[in-house]
Amino acid sequence: MSSTGVGESIGAQAAHARALAVLRIRGRAVAAAVLPAAVAVVLFAGDATGHMRGAGWDVARTVVLVVAVVVALLAGAVAAVIARARPALSPTVELAERAAPDLYRLVRELAERLDVPAPSALALTPDCDSWLEDRTHRRLSPGPRARVPESPVLVIGSPFLWWMRVAELRALLAPVVAGTVSAAQPDIAAARRFVRGLDAALAVAAGPPPGLIRRLGPLAPLRGLALGFVGRVARLLLRGCRGHAVEMERGVAAAASERAQAVDYGLRIVAQEQVGLAYAGWDRLLTRVALPAWRMGRWPSRLDAGVVSALTELSRRDRLAEGFTSRLGERPACDLLEEPGAVDEAASLLAARLFHGGPAAPGPDWSPIDWRAYPDEVVDRKWRTEAARLHRVLDDLAGAPPLRPEGPGGSDVPGDTSGGPTLDRVIGHLTGCRPEAADALAAGLSADVARAEARAEARTEQAAAARSGGDGWGPEALPLFPLQPPRTGRDLLADHVTAMVCCAAVDTAGATPGLDWLDGPVLLLHGERCADLGPRVLALTEDGDPGPLRDWLTRVGIRTEKPVRLV
Repeated sequence: MSSTGVGESIGAQAAHARALAVLRIRGRAVAAAVLPAAVAVVLFAGDATGHMRGAGWDVARTVVLVVAVVVALLAGAVAAVIARARPALSPTVELAERAAPDLYRLVRELAERLDVPAPSALALTPDCDSWLEDRTHRRLSPGPRARVPESPVLVIGSPFLWWMRVAELRALLAPVVAGTVSAAQPDIAAARRFVRGLDAALAVAAGPPPGLIRRLGPLAPLRGLALGFVGRVARLLLRGCRGHAVEMERGVAAAASERAQAVDYGLRIVAQEQVGLAYAGWDRLLTRVALPAWRMGRWPSRLDAGVVSALTELSRRDRLAEGFTSRLGERPACDLLEEPGAVDEAASLLAARLFHGGPAAPGPDWSPIDWRAYPDEVVDRKWRTEAARLHRVLDDLAGAPPLRPEGPGGSDVPGDTSGGPTLDRVIGHLTGCRPEAADALAAGLSADVARAEARAEARTEQAAAARSGGDGWGPEALPLFPLQPPRTGRDLLADHVTAMVCCAAVDTAGATPGLDWLDGPVLLLHGERCADLGPRVLALTEDGDPGPLRDWLTRVGIRTEKPVRLV
């Protein structure tokens, strides 16, 4: 197969046919735009040759000329927006060749083996995925006989570099790199540019930033009408192209997969197994480990190194993954980087922006943290912050009419045994209480958490607006993929009671905060993880039964009456 075409496979033929269908839609749109002008030319030519004369023809010529001018202006506006609109680009960590010469060499050798053009550059994404991304958008490079688009950029998931071995990464990237041949096919490249231009124009027309509208002054309504028209045209054309574009990309993927079949086929099967494992471990690392740090203004600076620990632990626990840890003796793909630590730090910061919406650069309230400091600076601080919130809400409820269960004689049973920050106070408040009391405490916690998150979000939005010139949009409008899981009031209540128990254990029983690579913050007693605390806390928060928790506290030697240190 030629390196300048899509080949003769069924998938390639289907992709080419769908690309032509997209271009036909573009041609019909252009024809519709120039039709009134063509009719006007015919009418004026008839007048010049002595035909089509008379009052009726004069009126027709005037009307058609006006329509042709209006349509030409509107079509020009639509074409200008489509041509100048910048398609959305994936936020990535750019990887220059000097930073990864061995990785560039691997990709070029792979492209040569596949007989396809090599990607123009490499970039990393903090996610378990890899793809080709065209970043030219109508910027063409001259060729000897024709003008062809530049090769796309190869975007590689950064967790793959740290977890996969070199041979596995090469096998995984083979079908992705094989897709560069489609970018060299003029019809497919033109169809992709047209669809991306429509998508970008629709995004521009969907709503210009408020700051820009204010600067336009009295012209803002006119611009709004024009963009509304552009949006309707772009949406109409996209609706007609959508099906063809989807089938075109499916054909491109099928052709690339077929071309790559002869390259490391056995390793590709192994690599795909590692992809599934990487997805599972990466998700757990982000939601259980990184998210608690992000919430308090810290971002782990070695997420990709952490994913190796997380996946190794997952392999150890999962019987289906037995034998995978033996791969760790082989050369990891991150050895292809000149400075893996610096690349990991950049990818970790981008992950925090993508999934949490943190700032683009470190600052006083957004600082990196090393894994060795995580237990003391994140886990312990998280527990004490939540314990402080729990007692703050208890103080608020103490000033309101109490919701206490009544004893047999109708008298109130006291809930709080102390006004200080003790575990006894928390257990006493929840012991035997009606659901309304627990719900009131859960509602107070939810409201306090919501206020804290709103303040953090406001600070992030203000920083983003300052970086984007006050318009409030652009690449700083993150997160794109929020990880914040929905938490009910009762979930928050259980989390805060658990935090209070952990604080008491650290302060009175010699326990220490710890980090589990898959489950996040954990309590360590005598170096062993406390895995049986959760059900006992739920018995208290859900049923008002303190028995299981008190038995556990007595057995491990936690003093519930001693005040704990809060933040």
